[in-house]
Amino acid sequence: MWPSELPAAPRSEWFRTNSFSYGTFCDVAHLCQLKRERDVLITLILPARNVAATIGDVLNAVASLRGARFPLLDQVIVIDSNSSDGTAAVAERAHVEVYEENRLMPRFGKALGKGDAMWRGLSKAHGDIIAFADTDTRNFRFEFISSIVGCLLTKPGISFVKASYRRPFDGTEKPVPDGGGRVTELLAKPILNMFFPELTGFVQPLAGEFAATRELLYSVPFFTGYAVEIGLLIDAWQACGLQSMAQVDVGLRVNRHQDLASLSRMSYSILRAALLRAASVGRILASDGGGPGMRLDGMAAYFHAVARSEGLCLDEYCETLLERPPMRIELA
Repeated sequence: MWPSELPAAPRSEWFRTNSFSYGTFCDVAHLCQLKRERDVLITLILPARNVAATIGDVLNAVASLRGARFPLLDQVIVIDSNSSDGTAAVAERAHVEVYEENRLMPRFGKALGKGDAMWRGLSKAHGDIIAFADTDTRNFRFEFISSIVGCLLTKPGISFVKASYRRPFDGTEKPVPDGGGRVTELLAKPILNMFFPELTGFVQPLAGEFAATRELLYSVPFFTGYAVEIGLLIDAWQACGLQSMAQVDVGLRVNRHQDLASLSRMSYSILRAALLRAASVGRILASDGGGPGMRLDGMAAYFHAVARSEGLCLDEYCETLLERPPMRIELA
């Protein structure tokens, strides 16, 4: 049976039983009590690149989960991606751990984008539960973290939790309430429907806010660049199964929007990663995988033809897609 023809019932049942609202995990004091009883540590890793305008508010929100009243987070790590706007200085004033991405795991050379920064951050994480979050959010609330961590603490058998949310698009004269997430809607969801229909119940498959057990995150590879979220979603499903995964609705998330040219390159990375995983599990027929110019991993050129005021242009970008090995291997 072709993947897209799989019965809908298992997906619908998972969506019903493994989708939660952040209100389910609003009792932070109870979450802290569970954390103490289980004697676990919790780490939050925040990849950051030129987010000086927003990371201060993100860290202020997170601070409420680090105090004497609600000590839910034991460690907060900011991985600065060579920011030029003072992002690292803002983070340091919040008294969290700040690392420059290229100084971590240096034997792998210069960091190659977001996924690489996240993977390198794992090398400094002490937590039994590890959460990630983006730092360009303009309305960040502590519930973005407490809810996904709370799901892991309170739901037996859950190993991987994604945040779900509404994303408005305000890049036009008239904002569109649910017009954000253009790559998610135009690429990620269609390709999951085609090759990984088991995962089509995730509202935000590319969400940067997620949490998982240390055991799981240390056992899977990380794609470099923007392919990291789609890769981790698929790899988590393969490692622990759909019933060990969940999502939590955290409401509304407002973040910065990238231009279409950047989104096009992002889509290319995500497409390559998804096809690479589909090939690895036999969901791409052999005849589909050997076409001319089809390079899924490693370095590949991305050609982007555009019409500008000065005329037609063909831009060429070097797009590198690598897999960093499971961290447990590197730290063994």
